[in-house]
Amino acid sequence: MIGQLIGPIANLAGGWLEGKANAQAAASNLKLVEAEAKATIMKSAATSEADWGKIMAEGTQNSWKDEYLVLLFSIPLILSFLPFDWAKEAVTDGFAALETMPQWYSYTLGVIVASSFAVRSATKFFGGKK
Repeated sequence: MIGQLIGPIANLAGGWLEGKANAQAAASNLKLVEAEAKATIMKSAATSEADWGKIMAEGTQNSWKDEYLVLLFSIPLILSFLPFDWAKEAVTDGFAALETMPQWYSYTLGVIVASSFAVRSATKFFGGKK
């Protein structure tokens, strides 16, 4: 009689152990898949960032926009060193006017400068999303 009970109990215990092993294998596999997915996403993000910089740098090779922006940003610098009061007032008034421009316009200027010089992170200084 005891022999008749041992067989089913052993089968029951074996089935339980097998289920436990399968659950652990599935959990392990899930962690591996998640790690691989995260690695792929990180690699894709890094590649996109590098590609953006490369594309922007290549696009500026035959562009006059860089020279224009350097000249434009140099004007207040040059005027501030001139010995004329009107030059210093023009610089002060100009920067005061820039403080009142709409945020969308400020952000647009930042995007123009960032794309021209292939410096994507520069947009944070022009009032974009924070």
